[in-house]
Amino acid sequence: MREESADTMPAPSAAGQTLPTAALGASEQPAAVTRTGRRNAYAALDLGTNNCRLLVAEPASHGFRVIDAFSRIVRLGEGLGTSDRLSNAAIERTIEALRVCRGKMQARGVMRAKIIATEACRLAVNGAEFVERVRDQVGLDLEIVDRQTEAYLAVTGCAALADPYAESVVIFDIGGGSTEIAWLDGAATNPSADPTLRIRAWDSLPVGVVTLAERHGGADVTRLTFEGMVEEVADMLARFAIRAAPAANARHFHLLGTSGTVTTLAAMHLRLVRYERRRVDGLWMSDAEVGDAIDDLLDTRLDQRADNPCIGRDRADLVLAGCAILEAIRRAFPSDRLRIADRGLREGLLMNMMREDGVWRRGGYR
Repeated sequence: MREESADTMPAPSAAGQTLPTAALGASEQPAAVTRTGRRNAYAALDLGTNNCRLLVAEPASHGFRVIDAFSRIVRLGEGLGTSDRLSNAAIERTIEALRVCRGKMQARGVMRAKIIATEACRLAVNGAEFVERVRDQVGLDLEIVDRQTEAYLAVTGCAALADPYAESVVIFDIGGGSTEIAWLDGAATNPSADPTLRIRAWDSLPVGVVTLAERHGGADVTRLTFEGMVEEVADMLARFAIRAAPAANARHFHLLGTSGTVTTLAAMHLRLVRYERRRVDGLWMSDAEVGDAIDDLLDTRLDQRADNPCIGRDRADLVLAGCAILEAIRRAFPSDRLRIADRGLREGLLMNMMREDGVWRRGGYR
């Protein structure tokens, strides 16, 4: 399992404010700057089908500074491919991780947070019941977001890495239970502008690394099995591929991907002995390099993937399913280059909250 670390980790100040005892969620009043002039922390938590991920950050000039982070594989959606319910074991694992997240938010004096759940909770018949349990037992107010919101957040979190000269970009986020994909049309005119205004088409495919691996098997993946996964995803992608077909013909077109799949491929390409976000986030890979990395993974056994510190035992049976989703996207939108993003929904949530609060229009952020 790969756990994220913050860029800087200052000790929490005794003067900082703590979370209220009531559930913290989108309804909390924003407070970007206190009366004493101290900057307050924001938190974004993304509870997906596979991961529970938190970022805590303070506003900075033209962006934010991460002061704490947390990531844990919880597999909340485990078994949803054959059942319509979140299992008790998955719920217990997730609640334990959410308690850790709440503790971190309290320690950092978070005053505004956005806490979202995605595909697993959208699909499960007991998703709303799970949300109530989290509120009662953890004190966090989860919001189950729809597919369009998830796609737009992925774009908001990643678009800064798009080539500013590219007149068309396809951004995708391979999740545990769904895959979001969007076509950004036209070159970026202003780095601070809302990138979702450039979305020409988007889709949310009902397939992710967990659901695909459960249907096809993720432990022993032959090339024939892999091709079957690619074909299944290609069928789901077909409608979007038709709508966004002009994208690949634009000048300087490229793909931009975020997920454990693409960051793992980047780490393998770089031959990292341990995962290093600073080297992966923003990396450009050629089409040939991506293909070679996928081929290398297809030649590995489950135990070899589990022993790789950039994959780990918790993701060893999922990474090839993610590669199959990526391969379907590559075939639909041929591109000479792929940019790797180790960022996504949480960064999008943070940017949106800070933009809503106008923190960059205040003194000290210009």
